Amino acid sequence: MPLAVRDYTWEETEKMVFLTVPLKGVKGNKVDILSSEDYIKVSYPPYFFECFLRESIDDVSSTAQIGNGAVVFKLLKKEPQLWNQLHHEKADDKDFKRQIIDEAVKRNQERAELSAKEKAEKKRESEKYAMNEMMKLEQEERDRIANIKESEKKKAMEELEIWKEQQRQAAEQEKNRIMGEERAKVAARKEEMMKEKKRKSKSIFEDASNGVPTRDVGKIEIKFTPRVFPTPVRESQSHLEEEWLKKQAEARKITEIEDKDLTEEEKDPIYLRDKGVSFFKSGNYLAAVNAFTTALRFNPKMPSLYSNRAACHLKTRNFFKCIEDCSKAMDLLSPPVPQNASSRCKALVRRGTAFCELEMYVEGLQDYEAALKIDPDNKQVLEDAEKMRKIIQSSSES
Repeated sequence: MPLAVRDYTWEETEKMVFLTVPLKGVKGNKVDILSSEDYIKVSYPPYFFECFLRESIDDVSSTAQIGNGAVVFKLLKKEPQLWNQLHHEKADDKDFKRQIIDEAVKRNQERAELSAKEKAEKKRESEKYAMNEMMKLEQEERDRIANIKESEKKKAMEELEIWKEQQRQAAEQEKNRIMGEERAKVAARKEEMMKEKKRKSKSIFEDASNGVPTRDVGKIEIKFTPRVFPTPVRESQSHLEEEWLKKQAEARKITEIEDKDLTEEEKDPIYLRDKGVSFFKSGNYLAAVNAFTTALRFNPKMPSLYSNRAACHLKTRNFFKCIEDCSKAMDLLSPPVPQNASSRCKALVRRGTAFCELEMYVEGLQDYEAALKIDPDNKQVLEDAEKMRKIIQSSSES
């Protein structure tokens, strides 16, 4: 049976009632409070406190605070006046008490249902607002992507037209150059024939006038061995250079692939390579990868396509693909000759960077050192190689 609390205290003014109910060592989280305009109950087993108020209070504006071992009520009177006593005159009437308690319970239930309904309504409104905002953001994103695609398409078409015009101008210039060379050759031959004719006429005239035979004029022709590379034969490695030239000639051959969706320009690996470089410079790395991959369908023996695609993989942090493409480029860049030194250096640096990103510093340092043998004055590669040496040294010491 619960124990009634008798040692409560209360004070009043004309507008407020201050009621303090001690908790008697019970924790605040075990206190149950029920209140209405005419009734207050505090239950914290095994103790129990209830009060049938002398007059009505504003239950909405009144407060109850739990702390410091007590429950403190601040009750706002509906009508300003002094009560002089806290309990109602009929506090001992069982029927009156039952009526007040039932009304308090009913009012609290209605208040709880109303609060739950308001919370549910607020939750629905919040979810509806969140859904509308999400749909708005998704529509904005779709519009942004559509604008980007349209812009890229327009830019690609403009670049294609520019490239066509450049090719036409280049073809026209090449045609004019060849025609100019042919005209120059014809003029040179005519001039040589005129000189030879004059020389023979003069020789016949001198022979006829002097009667003394003269020495025939001779012409010594010197022919030089044609060289593709700028180095002289005595300083070159002929077999390596011939092998490199053979590979370059094979790389220039375009594989015929039937694809009705591609135009003639889009089947040109040089055009596709230039497009990939343009996409790379604009930061569209995935489009650049697609361009280089399509170019490799038509010509899988161009090392620059693998090297450029490796740079794209490095930007998109696809390090294993970067290493694979750099290795293929290095295979195609053999034998090592001065003409492909720059390309070999780039492929080694990119592969070394990918190894370092994968924390394979020993392999990365090997590629950087190989690149330094090709280009020993590259300051950036020197600095990066030194950083890798320090990382390897610190990891071995620890």
